[in-house]
Amino acid sequence: MSVRCLLLLLLVPFSFVSFSQKLKKADKATLTNLQAHVRFLASDKLEGRRAGTNGEKLAREYISAQFQSAGLQPKGTQTWYQPFEINEGKQVNPTTRLLINDHDLKLDTDFFPLIISANKSSEAAVSMSLAERNVPWFVDLKDILEENKENPHFDLPEALRTKANAVAEKGASALILFNSSSIPDSLRFNGKEKVETVSIPVLYVTSSASKKYLSDHEATLDVKLKTDIGDKKRLGHNVVGYIDNGANTTVVLGAHYDHLGYGEDGNSMFRTGEKQIHNGADDNASGTAALIELARMLKTNKSPQSNFLFVAFSGEELGLNGSKFFADNPTVDLKQVSYMINMDMVGRLNDSSKALTIGGIGTSPTFGDMFKVKERKPYFNIKIDSSGTGPSDHTSFYRKDIPVLFFFTGLHTDYHKPSDDFEKVNYGGQLQIVKYIATLIANVKSQNKLAFTKTRETQTTTSARFSVSMGIMPDYTFSGIGVRVDGVSDNRPAQKAGLKTGDVIVQLGDFNTSSVETYMQALSKFKKGDKTKVKYKRGTEVTEVEVQF
Repeated sequence: MSVRCLLLLLLVPFSFVSFSQKLKKADKATLTNLQAHVRFLASDKLEGRRAGTNGEKLAREYISAQFQSAGLQPKGTQTWYQPFEINEGKQVNPTTRLLINDHDLKLDTDFFPLIISANKSSEAAVSMSLAERNVPWFVDLKDILEENKENPHFDLPEALRTKANAVAEKGASALILFNSSSIPDSLRFNGKEKVETVSIPVLYVTSSASKKYLSDHEATLDVKLKTDIGDKKRLGHNVVGYIDNGANTTVVLGAHYDHLGYGEDGNSMFRTGEKQIHNGADDNASGTAALIELARMLKTNKSPQSNFLFVAFSGEELGLNGSKFFADNPTVDLKQVSYMINMDMVGRLNDSSKALTIGGIGTSPTFGDMFKVKERKPYFNIKIDSSGTGPSDHTSFYRKDIPVLFFFTGLHTDYHKPSDDFEKVNYGGQLQIVKYIATLIANVKSQNKLAFTKTRETQTTTSARFSVSMGIMPDYTFSGIGVRVDGVSDNRPAQKAGLKTGDVIVQLGDFNTSSVETYMQALSKFKKGDKTKVKYKRGTEVTEVEVQF
Protein backbone atom coordinates (compact mmCIF):
# COMPACT_ATOMS: atom_id res chain seq x y z
CA MET A 1 0.00 0.00 0.00
CA SER A 2 1.36 3.43 -0.95
CA VAL A 3 1.92 6.18 1.63
CA ARG A 4 -0.76 8.27 -0.09
CA CYS A 5 -3.35 5.48 0.19
CA LEU A 6 -2.41 4.92 3.82
CA LEU A 7 -2.95 8.61 4.62
CA LEU A 8 -6.30 8.55 2.82
CA LEU A 9 -7.30 5.46 4.75
CA LEU A 10 -6.43 7.09 8.06
CA LEU A 11 -8.51 10.12 7.12
CA VAL A 12 -11.63 8.12 6.20
CA PRO A 13 -13.22 7.96 9.68
CA PHE A 14 -12.84 11.72 10.19
CA SER A 15 -14.51 12.56 6.86
CA PHE A 16 -17.81 11.34 8.29
CA VAL A 17 -17.69 13.19 11.62
CA SER A 18 -19.98 16.08 10.69
CA PHE A 19 -22.25 13.76 8.69
CA SER A 20 -22.52 11.08 11.37
CA GLN A 21 -23.23 13.62 14.13
CA LYS A 22 -26.58 14.24 12.43
CA LEU A 23 -27.51 10.56 12.28
CA LYS A 24 -29.66 8.52 14.56
CA LYS A 25 -28.00 5.82 16.63
CA ALA A 26 -29.23 3.01 14.34
CA ASP A 27 -27.97 4.85 11.24
CA LYS A 28 -24.58 5.39 12.86
CA ALA A 29 -24.35 1.67 13.52
CA THR A 30 -25.28 0.88 9.91
CA LEU A 31 -22.72 3.36 8.62
CA THR A 32 -20.00 1.79 10.77
CA ASN A 33 -21.01 -1.68 9.59
CA LEU A 34 -20.92 -0.67 5.93
CA GLN A 35 -17.38 0.61 6.35
CA ALA A 36 -16.33 -2.56 8.15
CA HIS A 37 -17.80 -4.84 5.47
CA VAL A 38 -16.18 -2.98 2.58
CA ARG A 39 -12.87 -2.66 4.44
CA PHE A 40 -12.68 -6.44 4.85
CA LEU A 41 -14.04 -7.48 1.45
CA ALA A 42 -11.81 -5.01 -0.41
CA SER A 43 -8.66 -5.81 1.59
CA ASP A 44 -5.54 -7.16 -0.09
CA LYS A 45 -5.92 -10.33 2.00
CA LEU A 46 -8.79 -11.43 -0.26
CA GLU A 47 -6.70 -10.87 -3.42
CA GLY A 48 -9.57 -9.47 -5.46
CA ARG A 49 -12.19 -12.14 -4.66
CA ARG A 50 -11.85 -13.90 -8.02
CA ALA A 51 -14.53 -16.59 -8.28
CA GLY A 52 -13.26 -20.02 -7.28
CA THR A 53 -10.17 -18.81 -5.39
CA ASN A 54 -9.17 -18.70 -1.74
CA GLY A 55 -10.08 -15.00 -1.75
CA GLU A 56 -13.62 -15.92 -2.72
CA LYS A 57 -13.61 -18.51 0.10
CA LEU A 58 -12.61 -15.90 2.69
CA ALA A 59 -15.30 -13.55 1.36
CA ARG A 60 -18.08 -16.15 1.43
CA GLU A 61 -17.13 -17.21 4.96
CA TYR A 62 -17.35 -13.58 6.06
CA ILE A 63 -20.73 -13.06 4.36
CA SER A 64 -22.24 -16.25 5.78
CA ALA A 65 -21.02 -15.30 9.26
CA GLN A 66 -22.71 -11.91 8.87
CA PHE A 67 -25.93 -13.57 7.67
CA GLN A 68 -25.84 -15.89 10.67
CA SER A 69 -25.19 -12.99 13.04
CA ALA A 70 -28.20 -11.18 11.56
CA GLY A 71 -30.40 -14.17 12.36
CA LEU A 72 -30.96 -15.50 8.85
CA GLN A 73 -31.50 -19.17 8.04
CA PRO A 74 -29.09 -20.90 5.63
CA LYS A 75 -30.78 -21.52 2.31
CA GLY A 76 -28.06 -22.85 0.05
CA THR A 77 -27.62 -26.44 -1.06
CA GLN A 78 -24.71 -26.88 1.37
CA THR A 79 -25.91 -24.88 4.40
CA TRP A 80 -25.17 -21.26 3.41
CA TYR A 81 -23.49 -22.12 0.11
CA GLN A 82 -24.60 -23.08 -3.35
CA PRO A 83 -21.58 -24.30 -5.34
CA PHE A 84 -21.56 -24.18 -9.13
CA GLU A 85 -19.05 -25.00 -11.84
CA ILE A 86 -17.25 -22.30 -13.78
CA ASN A 87 -16.01 -23.47 -17.16
CA GLU A 88 -12.66 -21.90 -18.02
CA GLY A 89 -12.29 -23.55 -21.37
CA LYS A 90 -9.84 -26.38 -21.99
CA GLN A 91 -6.64 -27.56 -20.37
CA VAL A 92 -3.88 -30.00 -21.26
CA ASN A 93 -4.07 -32.88 -18.81
CA PRO A 94 -0.79 -34.29 -17.46
CA THR A 95 -1.27 -37.66 -19.18
CA THR A 96 -0.42 -35.94 -22.48
CA ARG A 97 2.91 -37.42 -23.62
CA LEU A 98 5.38 -37.28 -26.48
CA LEU A 99 8.33 -39.67 -26.56
CA ILE A 100 10.91 -39.60 -29.37
CA ASN A 101 13.43 -42.46 -29.30
CA ASP A 102 12.48 -43.04 -25.65
CA HIS A 103 13.22 -39.42 -24.76
CA ASP A 104 10.25 -38.19 -22.74
CA LEU A 105 9.70 -34.61 -23.92
CA LYS A 106 8.60 -32.15 -21.28
CA LEU A 107 5.08 -30.78 -21.67
CA ASP A 108 4.98 -26.99 -22.29
CA THR A 109 8.78 -26.73 -22.38
CA ASP A 110 9.48 -29.14 -25.26
CA PHE A 111 6.05 -29.59 -26.80
CA PHE A 112 2.34 -28.90 -26.45
CA PRO A 113 -0.84 -29.88 -28.29
CA LEU A 114 -2.84 -27.29 -30.22
CA ILE A 115 -6.41 -26.61 -29.13
CA ILE A 116 -7.70 -28.28 -32.35
CA SER A 117 -6.07 -31.58 -31.39
CA ALA A 118 -8.10 -34.75 -30.97
CA ASN A 119 -7.56 -36.96 -27.90
CA LYS A 120 -5.85 -40.07 -29.23
CA SER A 121 -2.71 -42.15 -28.96
CA SER A 122 -0.23 -43.22 -31.62
CA GLU A 123 2.86 -45.39 -31.60
CA ALA A 124 5.06 -46.05 -34.62
CA ALA A 125 8.53 -46.11 -36.14
CA VAL A 126 8.54 -43.07 -38.41
CA SER A 127 10.81 -41.69 -41.10
CA MET A 128 10.39 -37.91 -41.01
CA SER A 129 10.89 -37.64 -44.76
CA LEU A 130 8.19 -40.18 -45.62
CA ALA A 131 4.42 -39.61 -45.42
CA GLU A 132 2.99 -43.04 -44.79
CA ARG A 133 -0.42 -44.19 -43.62
CA ASN A 134 -1.14 -44.88 -39.95
CA VAL A 135 1.93 -43.06 -38.63
CA PRO A 136 2.51 -39.47 -37.42
CA TRP A 137 3.50 -36.96 -40.08
CA PHE A 138 6.08 -34.23 -39.48
CA VAL A 139 5.63 -30.74 -40.98
CA ASP A 140 8.15 -27.90 -40.81
CA LEU A 141 6.37 -24.54 -40.76
CA LYS A 142 9.33 -22.82 -42.42
CA ASP A 143 7.98 -22.84 -45.98
CA ILE A 144 4.43 -21.71 -45.18
CA LEU A 145 5.71 -18.90 -42.92
CA GLU A 146 8.16 -17.62 -45.52
CA GLU A 147 5.55 -17.78 -48.28
CA ASN A 148 3.12 -15.68 -46.25
CA LYS A 149 5.40 -13.31 -44.35
CA GLU A 150 4.18 -10.35 -46.43
CA ASN A 151 0.52 -11.43 -46.35
CA PRO A 152 -1.36 -9.41 -43.69
CA HIS A 153 -4.43 -11.64 -44.07
CA PHE A 154 -2.61 -14.91 -43.48
CA ASP A 155 -4.21 -16.92 -40.66
CA LEU A 156 -1.73 -19.55 -39.44
CA PRO A 157 -4.12 -21.38 -37.06
CA GLU A 158 -6.69 -21.74 -39.84
CA ALA A 159 -3.97 -22.91 -42.25
CA LEU A 160 -2.92 -25.55 -39.71
CA ARG A 161 -6.50 -26.73 -39.32
CA THR A 162 -6.70 -27.16 -43.10
CA LYS A 163 -3.37 -28.99 -43.10
CA ALA A 164 -4.42 -31.30 -40.26
CA ASN A 165 -7.63 -32.24 -42.04
CA ALA A 166 -5.73 -32.86 -45.27
CA VAL A 167 -3.09 -35.15 -43.76
CA ALA A 168 -5.76 -37.00 -41.76
CA GLU A 169 -7.62 -37.77 -45.01
CA LYS A 170 -4.39 -39.16 -46.40
CA GLY A 171 -4.00 -41.53 -43.47
CA ALA A 172 -1.75 -39.71 -40.98
CA SER A 173 -2.33 -40.82 -37.39
CA ALA A 174 -1.05 -37.50 -36.00
CA LEU A 175 0.50 -34.24 -37.12
CA ILE A 176 3.73 -33.07 -35.45
CA LEU A 177 4.70 -29.47 -36.22
CA PHE A 178 7.97 -27.61 -35.75
CA ASN A 179 9.49 -24.39 -37.05
CA SER A 180 13.08 -24.29 -38.27
CA SER A 181 12.81 -20.73 -39.62
CA SER A 182 13.62 -17.44 -37.84
CA ILE A 183 10.07 -16.21 -38.41
CA PRO A 184 8.09 -16.41 -35.16
CA ASP A 185 4.87 -18.40 -35.36
CA SER A 186 3.39 -17.32 -31.96
CA LEU A 187 1.70 -20.68 -31.55
CA ARG A 188 0.52 -21.67 -28.08
CA PHE A 189 -2.18 -23.70 -26.44
CA ASN A 190 -5.15 -21.34 -26.09
CA GLY A 191 -7.61 -23.07 -23.78
CA LYS A 192 -10.17 -20.28 -24.01
CA GLU A 193 -10.51 -20.54 -27.78
CA LYS A 194 -13.66 -22.33 -28.90
CA VAL A 195 -12.96 -24.41 -31.99
CA GLU A 196 -13.99 -27.68 -33.58
CA THR A 197 -11.36 -30.37 -33.12
CA VAL A 198 -9.83 -32.25 -36.01
CA SER A 199 -9.74 -36.07 -36.15
CA ILE A 200 -6.06 -36.56 -35.20
CA PRO A 201 -3.65 -35.26 -32.53
CA VAL A 202 -1.81 -32.08 -33.50
CA LEU A 203 1.38 -31.40 -31.54
CA TYR A 204 3.90 -28.58 -31.72
CA VAL A 205 7.56 -29.19 -30.84
CA THR A 206 9.37 -26.09 -29.64
CA SER A 207 12.47 -24.71 -31.34
CA SER A 208 14.95 -25.95 -28.73
CA ALA A 209 13.44 -29.44 -28.65
CA SER A 210 13.18 -29.71 -32.44
CA LYS A 211 16.89 -28.87 -32.79
CA LYS A 212 17.65 -31.61 -30.30
CA TYR A 213 15.34 -34.37 -31.50
CA LEU A 214 14.27 -33.51 -35.08
CA SER A 215 17.44 -32.17 -36.72
CA ASP A 216 18.04 -35.25 -38.89
CA HIS A 217 15.15 -35.38 -41.35
CA GLU A 218 16.38 -38.69 -42.79
CA ALA A 219 16.37 -40.46 -39.44
CA THR A 220 13.86 -43.08 -38.37
CA LEU A 221 12.24 -42.12 -35.11
CA ASP A 222 10.45 -44.25 -32.58
CA VAL A 223 7.46 -42.03 -31.70
CA LYS A 224 4.95 -42.60 -28.92
CA LEU A 225 2.32 -39.95 -28.21
CA LYS A 226 -0.90 -39.40 -26.38
CA THR A 227 -3.02 -36.26 -26.25
CA ASP A 228 -5.45 -35.60 -23.39
CA ILE A 229 -7.23 -32.25 -23.49
CA GLY A 230 -10.10 -31.79 -21.07
CA ASP A 231 -12.42 -29.21 -19.60
CA LYS A 232 -10.87 -26.75 -17.18
CA LYS A 233 -13.27 -25.92 -14.37
CA ARG A 234 -13.34 -24.31 -10.96
CA LEU A 235 -16.05 -23.98 -8.33
CA GLY A 236 -17.78 -20.73 -7.46
CA HIS A 237 -20.16 -20.37 -4.53
CA ASN A 238 -23.31 -18.34 -4.01
CA VAL A 239 -24.09 -17.46 -0.38
CA VAL A 240 -27.81 -17.72 0.45
CA GLY A 241 -29.71 -16.66 3.58
CA TYR A 242 -33.43 -16.56 4.30
CA ILE A 243 -35.97 -14.80 6.48
CA ASP A 244 -39.15 -16.85 6.78
CA ASN A 245 -42.04 -14.62 7.78
CA GLY A 246 -44.62 -17.24 6.89
CA ALA A 247 -45.78 -15.18 3.92
CA ASN A 248 -47.09 -16.41 0.57
CA THR A 249 -44.47 -14.52 -1.44
CA THR A 250 -40.73 -13.94 -1.26
CA VAL A 251 -38.62 -10.91 -2.16
CA VAL A 252 -35.09 -11.69 -3.40
CA LEU A 253 -32.28 -9.24 -2.66
CA GLY A 254 -28.96 -9.84 -4.37
CA ALA A 255 -25.47 -8.49 -4.96
CA HIS A 256 -22.40 -10.14 -6.42
CA TYR A 257 -19.37 -10.38 -4.17
CA ASP A 258 -16.78 -11.65 -6.64
CA HIS A 259 -14.32 -9.39 -8.44
CA LEU A 260 -11.35 -9.72 -10.81
CA GLY A 261 -8.56 -11.10 -8.63
CA TYR A 262 -5.36 -10.07 -10.40
CA GLY A 263 -7.17 -9.68 -13.72
CA GLU A 264 -6.39 -13.24 -14.83
CA ASP A 265 -9.62 -13.59 -16.79
CA GLY A 266 -8.81 -10.69 -19.11
CA ASN A 267 -11.54 -8.37 -17.80
CA SER A 268 -9.33 -5.71 -16.25
CA MET A 269 -9.22 -2.17 -17.62
CA PHE A 270 -5.63 -1.91 -16.31
CA ARG A 271 -3.55 -2.36 -19.45
CA THR A 272 0.08 -2.15 -18.28
CA GLY A 273 0.43 -5.90 -17.86
CA GLU A 274 1.59 -5.47 -14.27
CA LYS A 275 0.11 -7.98 -11.85
CA GLN A 276 -1.90 -6.07 -9.24
CA ILE A 277 -4.78 -6.92 -6.92
CA HIS A 278 -8.15 -5.57 -8.03
CA ASN A 279 -9.89 -5.01 -4.71
CA GLY A 280 -13.28 -4.04 -6.14
CA ALA A 281 -14.46 -1.83 -3.28
CA ASP A 282 -17.28 -0.32 -5.31
CA ASP A 283 -17.58 -3.33 -7.63
CA ASN A 284 -19.03 -4.94 -5.70
CA ALA A 285 -18.04 -4.92 -2.04
CA SER A 286 -20.36 -1.91 -1.81
CA GLY A 287 -23.40 -3.88 -2.98
CA THR A 288 -22.49 -6.84 -0.79
CA ALA A 289 -22.17 -4.59 2.27
CA ALA A 290 -25.59 -3.10 1.47
CA LEU A 291 -27.03 -6.61 1.16
CA ILE A 292 -25.74 -7.60 4.60
CA GLU A 293 -27.13 -4.46 6.25
CA LEU A 294 -30.51 -4.84 4.57
CA ALA A 295 -30.60 -8.38 5.97
CA ARG A 296 -30.11 -6.95 9.47
CA MET A 297 -32.77 -4.30 8.94
CA LEU A 298 -35.38 -6.63 7.46
CA LYS A 299 -34.80 -9.27 10.14
CA THR A 300 -35.44 -6.66 12.82
CA ASN A 301 -38.39 -5.01 11.08
CA LYS A 302 -40.43 -8.12 10.36
CA SER A 303 -42.89 -7.85 7.52
CA PRO A 304 -45.80 -10.30 7.42
CA GLN A 305 -46.25 -9.48 3.73
CA SER A 306 -43.09 -11.16 2.43
CA ASN A 307 -40.35 -13.63 3.13
CA PHE A 308 -36.87 -12.40 2.17
CA LEU A 309 -34.10 -14.29 0.39
CA PHE A 310 -30.61 -12.77 0.37
CA VAL A 311 -28.14 -14.03 -2.24
CA ALA A 312 -24.52 -12.96 -2.56
CA PHE A 313 -23.64 -14.15 -6.06
CA SER A 314 -20.24 -15.23 -7.31
CA GLY A 315 -19.12 -15.47 -10.93
CA GLU A 316 -20.90 -12.27 -11.99
CA GLU A 317 -17.72 -10.87 -13.52
CA LEU A 318 -17.43 -13.96 -15.73
CA GLY A 319 -20.90 -13.55 -17.23
CA LEU A 320 -23.55 -13.75 -14.48
CA ASN A 321 -22.58 -17.35 -13.77
CA GLY A 322 -23.75 -17.49 -10.16
CA SER A 323 -27.10 -15.76 -10.62
CA LYS A 324 -27.90 -17.76 -13.73
CA PHE A 325 -27.12 -20.98 -11.88
CA PHE A 326 -29.32 -19.91 -8.97
CA ALA A 327 -32.18 -18.92 -11.26
CA ASP A 328 -31.96 -22.32 -12.96
CA ASN A 329 -31.51 -24.17 -9.64
CA PRO A 330 -33.37 -22.06 -7.06
CA THR A 331 -33.47 -22.99 -3.39
CA VAL A 332 -36.94 -21.43 -3.08
CA ASP A 333 -39.93 -21.73 -5.38
CA LEU A 334 -39.48 -19.02 -8.03
CA LYS A 335 -43.23 -19.10 -8.60
CA GLN A 336 -43.58 -17.48 -5.18
CA VAL A 337 -40.96 -14.75 -5.82
CA SER A 338 -42.68 -11.38 -6.10
CA TYR A 339 -39.70 -9.35 -7.29
CA MET A 340 -35.91 -9.11 -7.11
CA ILE A 341 -33.67 -6.20 -6.09
CA ASN A 342 -30.05 -6.14 -7.30
CA MET A 343 -27.33 -3.81 -5.98
CA ASP A 344 -24.20 -3.51 -8.06
CA MET A 345 -21.75 -0.61 -7.58
CA VAL A 346 -23.69 1.50 -5.09
CA GLY A 347 -20.65 3.05 -3.45
CA ARG A 348 -19.84 6.10 -5.53
CA LEU A 349 -22.84 8.40 -5.02
CA ASN A 350 -21.80 11.93 -6.01
CA ASP A 351 -22.52 14.30 -3.12
CA SER A 352 -23.27 17.11 -5.54
CA SER A 353 -25.44 15.47 -8.19
CA LYS A 354 -26.78 12.69 -5.91
CA ALA A 355 -27.43 10.72 -9.12
CA LEU A 356 -28.79 7.23 -8.57
CA THR A 357 -29.80 5.00 -11.48
CA ILE A 358 -32.62 2.55 -10.87
CA GLY A 359 -33.18 0.03 -13.64
CA GLY A 360 -36.06 -2.35 -14.19
CA ILE A 361 -38.85 0.16 -13.58
CA GLY A 362 -40.72 -1.17 -16.60
CA THR A 363 -40.72 -4.78 -15.39
CA SER A 364 -43.88 -4.28 -13.30
CA PRO A 365 -46.72 -1.73 -13.40
CA THR A 366 -46.35 -1.45 -9.62
CA PHE A 367 -42.85 0.00 -10.01
CA GLY A 368 -44.03 2.50 -12.59
CA ASP A 369 -46.77 3.74 -10.28
CA MET A 370 -44.44 3.96 -7.29
CA PHE A 371 -41.80 6.03 -9.01
CA LYS A 372 -44.34 8.53 -10.28
CA VAL A 373 -44.76 9.65 -6.67
CA LYS A 374 -42.13 12.37 -6.23
CA GLU A 375 -42.12 12.36 -2.45
CA ARG A 376 -40.73 8.83 -2.58
CA LYS A 377 -37.55 10.14 -4.20
CA PRO A 378 -35.98 12.14 -1.39
CA TYR A 379 -32.24 12.87 -1.21
CA PHE A 380 -31.49 11.41 -4.66
CA ASN A 381 -31.66 12.63 -8.21
CA ILE A 382 -33.03 9.39 -9.62
CA LYS A 383 -32.45 8.38 -13.21
CA ILE A 384 -35.01 5.78 -14.26
CA ASP A 385 -34.26 2.98 -16.73
CA SER A 386 -37.17 0.77 -17.76
CA SER A 387 -35.17 -2.23 -19.02
CA GLY A 388 -35.05 -5.42 -16.98
CA THR A 389 -31.76 -6.56 -18.53
CA GLY A 390 -28.19 -5.35 -18.32
CA PRO A 391 -24.69 -6.53 -17.40
CA SER A 392 -25.58 -7.59 -13.85
CA ASP A 393 -27.39 -10.31 -11.92
CA HIS A 394 -30.95 -8.99 -12.11
CA THR A 395 -30.96 -10.11 -15.76
CA SER A 396 -31.00 -13.75 -14.64
CA PHE A 397 -34.25 -13.17 -12.74
CA TYR A 398 -35.83 -11.07 -15.47
CA ARG A 399 -35.27 -14.11 -17.73
CA LYS A 400 -37.57 -16.04 -15.37
CA ASP A 401 -40.35 -13.43 -15.76
CA ILE A 402 -39.68 -11.91 -12.34
CA PRO A 403 -39.90 -8.11 -11.90
CA VAL A 404 -36.52 -6.60 -11.04
CA LEU A 405 -35.02 -3.37 -9.74
CA PHE A 406 -31.34 -2.55 -10.25
CA PHE A 407 -29.53 0.05 -8.10
CA PHE A 408 -26.34 1.62 -9.46
CA THR A 409 -24.44 4.86 -8.74
CA GLY A 410 -22.53 4.93 -12.03
CA LEU A 411 -19.23 4.11 -13.71
CA HIS A 412 -16.02 5.90 -12.76
CA THR A 413 -12.35 5.98 -13.75
CA ASP A 414 -11.48 3.25 -11.22
CA TYR A 415 -13.87 0.73 -12.77
CA HIS A 416 -12.17 -2.68 -13.17
CA LYS A 417 -8.83 -1.24 -12.08
CA PRO A 418 -6.63 -1.84 -9.04
CA SER A 419 -7.53 1.67 -7.85
CA ASP A 420 -11.12 0.75 -6.88
CA ASP A 421 -10.25 0.87 -3.18
CA PHE A 422 -11.92 1.21 0.21
CA GLU A 423 -11.18 4.87 0.83
CA LYS A 424 -12.96 6.01 -2.35
CA VAL A 425 -16.40 4.73 -1.35
CA ASN A 426 -19.01 7.31 -0.28
CA TYR A 427 -20.30 5.58 2.84
CA GLY A 428 -22.76 8.33 3.68
CA GLY A 429 -24.34 7.97 0.24
CA GLN A 430 -24.31 4.19 0.56
CA LEU A 431 -26.21 4.46 3.85
CA GLN A 432 -28.88 6.59 2.19
CA ILE A 433 -29.29 3.99 -0.57
CA VAL A 434 -29.70 1.19 1.96
CA LYS A 435 -32.34 3.19 3.84
CA TYR A 436 -34.09 4.07 0.60
CA ILE A 437 -34.30 0.43 -0.50
CA ALA A 438 -35.68 -0.57 2.91
CA THR A 439 -38.33 2.16 2.60
CA LEU A 440 -39.17 1.09 -0.94
CA ILE A 441 -39.69 -2.51 0.19
CA ALA A 442 -42.00 -1.29 2.95
CA ASN A 443 -44.01 0.70 0.39
CA VAL A 444 -44.74 -2.37 -1.75
CA LYS A 445 -47.98 -3.25 0.02
CA SER A 446 -49.22 -6.10 -2.14
CA GLN A 447 -49.22 -9.53 -0.50
CA ASN A 448 -49.50 -11.11 -3.95
CA LYS A 449 -46.85 -11.50 -6.61
CA LEU A 450 -46.22 -8.34 -8.61
CA ALA A 451 -47.35 -8.43 -12.22
CA PHE A 452 -44.47 -8.89 -14.69
CA THR A 453 -43.98 -6.88 -17.88
CA LYS A 454 -41.44 -7.50 -20.63
CA THR A 455 -39.16 -4.57 -21.50
CA ARG A 456 -36.66 -3.65 -24.18
CA GLU A 457 -33.26 -5.36 -24.13
CA THR A 458 -30.11 -3.45 -23.33
CA GLN A 459 -27.08 -4.09 -25.52
CA THR A 460 -24.19 -5.85 -23.83
CA THR A 461 -20.70 -4.39 -24.04
CA THR A 462 -17.92 -5.91 -26.10
CA SER A 463 -14.61 -4.98 -27.69
CA ALA A 464 -16.36 -4.93 -31.06
CA ARG A 465 -18.42 -1.92 -32.18
CA PHE A 466 -21.62 -2.54 -34.08
CA SER A 467 -24.70 -0.65 -35.20
CA VAL A 468 -27.13 -3.58 -35.56
CA SER A 469 -28.50 -6.21 -33.22
CA MET A 470 -30.17 -9.59 -33.62
CA GLY A 471 -32.26 -8.96 -30.52
CA ILE A 472 -30.96 -11.88 -28.47
CA MET A 473 -29.43 -12.16 -25.02
CA PRO A 474 -26.40 -14.49 -25.25
CA ASP A 475 -25.86 -17.13 -22.58
CA TYR A 476 -22.41 -16.17 -21.29
CA THR A 477 -22.14 -19.38 -19.27
CA PHE A 478 -22.41 -21.62 -22.34
CA SER A 479 -19.21 -23.65 -22.69
CA GLY A 480 -19.90 -25.15 -26.10
CA ILE A 481 -19.07 -23.86 -29.57
CA GLY A 482 -21.42 -21.14 -30.75
CA VAL A 483 -23.66 -18.60 -29.05
CA ARG A 484 -26.58 -20.06 -27.13
CA VAL A 485 -29.65 -17.83 -27.08
CA ASP A 486 -30.75 -17.07 -23.51
CA GLY A 487 -33.60 -14.75 -24.51
CA VAL A 488 -35.25 -13.30 -27.62
CA SER A 489 -36.67 -9.77 -27.84
CA ASP A 490 -40.07 -9.18 -29.40
CA ASN A 491 -40.22 -7.80 -32.95
CA ARG A 492 -36.45 -8.00 -33.50
CA PRO A 493 -34.60 -9.83 -36.32
CA ALA A 494 -34.02 -13.03 -34.34
CA GLN A 495 -37.66 -13.45 -33.38
CA LYS A 496 -38.87 -12.61 -36.88
CA ALA A 497 -36.53 -15.28 -38.24
CA GLY A 498 -37.93 -17.87 -35.84
CA LEU A 499 -35.02 -18.20 -33.40
CA LYS A 500 -35.90 -19.34 -29.88
CA THR A 501 -34.31 -19.55 -26.44
CA GLY A 502 -31.90 -22.49 -26.43
CA ASP A 503 -30.89 -22.20 -30.09
CA VAL A 504 -27.12 -22.05 -30.72
CA ILE A 505 -25.97 -19.61 -33.41
CA VAL A 506 -22.90 -21.00 -35.20
CA GLN A 507 -22.62 -18.72 -38.25
CA LEU A 508 -23.69 -15.21 -39.22
CA GLY A 509 -23.28 -14.58 -42.93
CA ASP A 510 -19.78 -15.71 -43.89
CA PHE A 511 -18.54 -15.43 -40.30
CA ASN A 512 -18.28 -18.34 -37.87
CA THR A 513 -19.59 -17.45 -34.42
CA SER A 514 -17.81 -19.86 -32.10
CA SER A 515 -18.05 -17.49 -29.09
CA VAL A 516 -19.89 -14.39 -27.94
CA GLU A 517 -16.92 -12.23 -28.90
CA THR A 518 -16.73 -13.58 -32.46
CA TYR A 519 -20.51 -13.16 -32.72
CA MET A 520 -20.20 -9.50 -31.75
CA GLN A 521 -17.35 -9.04 -34.21
CA ALA A 522 -19.53 -10.56 -36.93
CA LEU A 523 -22.35 -8.13 -36.09
CA SER A 524 -19.93 -5.25 -36.58
CA LYS A 525 -19.70 -6.18 -40.29
CA PHE A 526 -23.36 -5.32 -40.92
CA LYS A 527 -25.44 -2.16 -41.05
CA LYS A 528 -29.13 -1.44 -40.72
CA GLY A 529 -31.13 -2.82 -43.64
CA ASP A 530 -28.63 -5.55 -44.52
CA LYS A 531 -29.87 -9.10 -45.07
CA THR A 532 -27.83 -12.18 -44.27
CA LYS A 533 -28.10 -15.87 -43.44
CA VAL A 534 -27.96 -17.19 -39.89
CA LYS A 535 -27.04 -20.79 -39.23
CA TYR A 536 -28.10 -22.22 -35.88
CA LYS A 537 -28.51 -25.52 -34.07
CA ARG A 538 -31.74 -26.55 -32.38
CA GLY A 539 -30.98 -29.80 -30.64
CA THR A 540 -29.07 -31.85 -33.21
CA GLU A 541 -30.70 -30.18 -36.21
CA VAL A 542 -28.84 -27.39 -38.07
CA THR A 543 -31.06 -24.77 -39.72
CA GLU A 544 -30.28 -21.74 -41.90
CA VAL A 545 -32.63 -18.76 -42.08
CA GLU A 546 -32.47 -15.22 -43.45
CA VAL A 547 -32.52 -12.20 -41.17
CA GLN A 548 -32.77 -8.51 -41.95
CA PHE A 549 -31.26 -5.95 -39.61
